[in-house]
Amino acid sequence: MKAKIPRIVIAGTGSGCGKTTVTCAVLQALVNRGLNPCAFKCGPDYIDPMFHSRIIGAESANLDSFFFDENTLKYLLAENAKDCDVSIIEGVMGFYDGMAMTSGKASTCEISRITQSPVLLVIDAKGASASILAVIHGFLTFFPDNGICGVILNRCTAGTYEMLKPQIEKHFENRVKPLGFLPAMAGCSIESRHLGLVTADEIKDLKTKLEMLSSQAEKTIEIDGILEIADKAPEVVFKEIQIQKYEDKIRIAVAKDNAFCFYYKDSLKLLEDMGAQIVEFSPLKDKSLPENIHGIYLGGGYPELYADELSCNSEMRTSVKKALQRGMPCIAECGGFMYLTEYIGEYPMAGFLKGKCFDNKKLTRFGYVTLKAKEDNMLCKAGEKIPAHEFHYWDSEFSGEDFRAEKITGKSWDCVYASEHIYAGYPHFHFRANPEFAVNFYEARLKEKHRHD
Repeated sequence: MKAKIPRIVIAGTGSGCGKTTVTCAVLQALVNRGLNPCAFKCGPDYIDPMFHSRIIGAESANLDSFFFDENTLKYLLAENAKDCDVSIIEGVMGFYDGMAMTSGKASTCEISRITQSPVLLVIDAKGASASILAVIHGFLTFFPDNGICGVILNRCTAGTYEMLKPQIEKHFENRVKPLGFLPAMAGCSIESRHLGLVTADEIKDLKTKLEMLSSQAEKTIEIDGILEIADKAPEVVFKEIQIQKYEDKIRIAVAKDNAFCFYYKDSLKLLEDMGAQIVEFSPLKDKSLPENIHGIYLGGGYPELYADELSCNSEMRTSVKKALQRGMPCIAECGGFMYLTEYIGEYPMAGFLKGKCFDNKKLTRFGYVTLKAKEDNMLCKAGEKIPAHEFHYWDSEFSGEDFRAEKITGKSWDCVYASEHIYAGYPHFHFRANPEFAVNFYEARLKEKHRHD
């Protein structure tokens, strides 16, 4: 199949250069123009897509070349971009940064290459002038066929940009087009914490900040130039992916609030397309699980920041524990896993799993892994694999031992509690990375449904 998808990748020289700021400014400017953009995030990040979704009014999707094979990556791009005017794909880390120091696997560069998407490079211009030309030269020559065709300077003054623009055009003979700049805007800064940016729902004046950014973008970024480049992107060629659909419907309770908010849109959508109804609930505010459910999904998030509130809601903790003791199928990833243990810090949690979670003060078992099942379980047979990702500062006294996690470096460890009813552990995974896991998950819930018929 072929799809015409106007698109552009907004990449960066490194983390913190301003690519999320520029992406949000451009998205909001497009929305203000009355266009219908679509947003994507390269890599496994959950937080940046939340900002995208607040701007465009629809959830942003992830494009990850470690999770997905090339056809799945292109299929998800095309599927999410249907009926949209333009797709804005935000990069991850630096443009060439991948899974390891010597590997470009899962980098923004690799994703732009697979999708044949033109690239805009965001450069932090604070404290630099002519050196910016050297940065551009380095990124252009480091790897052939990199797709870089434009640059945007962040934290740049009007005077510096006026000086640099003709120099960029002269030195690179229009191979790279200068497409504007954003000045430093203190009133638009977004705070960070240990897992990256604070979530969009935690910023009360987010809309005001976005409007300020988009207003500035209309003045100093060539939005028309970006749209022109995006429109020239070649067609995306892919094969249709068939999924198993069930007439027998199930209801899955999905935890959604400030403590549990890390989910991959396309992963949940796959379950919905198969026949599941997603029923959201809040472990912070609700007193019990939703009625007539056939499974529970506790995603990641920041339960450690809300441990007092989660602990005080003893009714919900009891409701979850009793459901799991009855054999209710459950996925609990990272923060969701922590909620099922006995304690987060000094605060009592659901207590279905043994152990206490504690602040390790540093990133723990960080990065991409491949999970391999040691025994048959709810999601798969022994020996079957799925790519996954860990990113957490808190750890647990007991993190499970039913899967083996292995990094590209060869380092490996045991993790995850898994049985015919549960997957609970720190690694996050995406159902589109191995759809058979979704089929098995769905069918485990069908068994739960018919167990009460």
